[in-house]
Amino acid sequence: MQKDIHPDYHEISVVMTDGTTYKTRSTWGAPGDTMKLDIDSKSHPAWTGGSQRLVDTGGQVAKFNKRFEGIGLSS
Repeated sequence: MQKDIHPDYHEISVVMTDGTTYKTRSTWGAPGDTMKLDIDSKSHPAWTGGSQRLVDTGGQVAKFNKRFEGIGLSS
């Protein structure tokens, strides 16, 4: 391996949507940081088999709907 080209690999904490936490190693953030998940395997319909739930944390869905609100399919 070449020196000084690889990212720092360190331990972080991950907080699931139900509040449970675990420690893992990652290149994300800084050593000791905490990553809070918005969607994970305990809440995503692909794993739970539940109905679809859309989380719009950045306002992107609202922005899309506003931009294309006048477009409709004519029958």
